[in-house]
Amino acid sequence: MSDQQIPATATAIVAEQAGGPEVLRTATVDVPRPGPGQALVRVAATGVNFIETYQRSGVYDVGFPFTPGAEFAGTVVAVGPGVDGIAEGDRVTTAHGAKGYARYTAVDADALVPVPDGIDDETAAALPLQGMTAHVLVHSTKDVQPGETALVHAGAGGVGLLLIQLLKAAGATVYTTVSTDEKEKLAAAAGADAVLRYDGFADRVRELTDGRGVDVVYDGVGKDTFDDSLASLRARGLMVLFGAASGPVPPFDPQRLNSGGSLYLTRPTMMHYTTTAEDRRSRMADLFALVADGKLDVRIGARYPLADAGRAHADLQARRTTGKVLLVP
Repeated sequence: MSDQQIPATATAIVAEQAGGPEVLRTATVDVPRPGPGQALVRVAATGVNFIETYQRSGVYDVGFPFTPGAEFAGTVVAVGPGVDGIAEGDRVTTAHGAKGYARYTAVDADALVPVPDGIDDETAAALPLQGMTAHVLVHSTKDVQPGETALVHAGAGGVGLLLIQLLKAAGATVYTTVSTDEKEKLAAAAGADAVLRYDGFADRVRELTDGRGVDVVYDGVGKDTFDDSLASLRARGLMVLFGAASGPVPPFDPQRLNSGGSLYLTRPTMMHYTTTAEDRRSRMADLFALVADGKLDVRIGARYPLADAGRAHADLQARRTTGKVLLVP
């Protein structure tokens, strides 16, 4: 696309200060031009992720004015000097971008992953962050083996649904927690062997495993589930704390890991496992192949116009959503 065809301005979401969802407001901004090593992407869909609620509210330190959005898919419309392997017209996706709550955004070209034919733009936008997170949890944080047992919290969430499917593909028995009948049906359809409510889940897990406990717990809820998650583990089991949807876990005495049976605790972040273009492209290639083969279903639970980004944040924080939440310009 020539410079003449790229508009001078376009719509974006801008928060001028930290606050609630209402600070996310529509603005007209200058369309950036790609610098050295960058590409300009016309965004087709943007993933909404819980980390962006922390950034917007000031829990995480970001500079204001602030446009959220690390995860999006679209089409490359211009490239800067020194870009190899990405060209105008390529369909791409990323979980390592910036300012994706916008119609156009510039991003380092090595952060982009090509989208294969047969994968639509919305699926491409919905998969990178949560898909690579699930891939990391199953294959890197712990290399799950056939016959192992896992407990997944929030099984109807975006990561949860993908995590259940990847764990089943690895040969694990999967138990999961949900909060409603609707979410129970979604988690069961994803392949969970048993779907539990949060109340009393540790006792139920012990019953299902004949008192042994599970090999691994994947906990993205945090404060409300942490104690009972530890109680759900077998001796020498692994506690994977990868989120804090209910709030951060208070400081605790590591002696509890001993008394619980020489337990292991880790707090992984997907970004530390996807530090190179090769890491990102390899994991995404695995995920795209599973989608193409019909072995991985990417559920898009809600789509919002870009202008409704604040409502999307409010619904995500209130746990009114299932699967992936997208903004569509």
